[in-house]
Amino acid sequence: MFPRLATLAKLFAADRWIVLDDVQFARRDYQHRARLAALDDPARQQWLSLPTHLPRGRPTLISEARLVDRHRSRRSIELLVRQYYRRSRHWPVVRDVLGAVLDSLDTTDRVAGIAQVSTVALLTALGWNGEVLVSSGIPCRQGRSERLADLAAATGSTHYVCGTGGMRYLDHAPFDAHGIPVVPFHTPVDLDDPLWQTARHASSLWALSTLGPRALASRLADQVGPGAGRAAMPAAR
Repeated sequence: MFPRLATLAKLFAADRWIVLDDVQFARRDYQHRARLAALDDPARQQWLSLPTHLPRGRPTLISEARLVDRHRSRRSIELLVRQYYRRSRHWPVVRDVLGAVLDSLDTTDRVAGIAQVSTVALLTALGWNGEVLVSSGIPCRQGRSERLADLAAATGSTHYVCGTGGMRYLDHAPFDAHGIPVVPFHTPVDLDDPLWQTARHASSLWALSTLGPRALASRLADQVGPGAGRAAMPAAR
């Protein structure tokens, strides 16, 4: 929900996002929560967490996770996002992103759906016009790397954009078998730049509120390497 800037930057670098909604829900991940960074002090952060019901316990898939109380979650999201970012001169854009999420909460309690809406709303604000697909509708093998390679191949993707975490476990062999290069993606490690200091922890809402959509899109575009027709596939978060 309201993805971290590192995640958003990876998606912005791709022209296709395949949402992994048929993998196990992770309680300690960002699928149902976000860290809101204070507008004037990004080091000061607060968790926005949505109580989530896992009908099958630990094995519950992301697609199966449901909010315990979507109306209460809606109020919490609206209150905290307004509290943190309404003083921004870019608030109208942030408000549109918030509005898309609040509208979705009027009709669904699916955590995956809400996370997808928030991410697409942020990408749209930045001018991204890529394609979004959902993994549960695409046949693939169950092995971790095999699954990702099969998804990339089934969707006609020419490259697979892989973040820092994924590169630690990814087996390149299934991708090589499909003739799909793996493209590493890293956000800058710059302790003097507040934008990248918070990129791996804080929600992208801080960056959007601070820079605005045009400047933020320009900064993210600077991280896009050569090539096109790529697929980025993080879980719905």
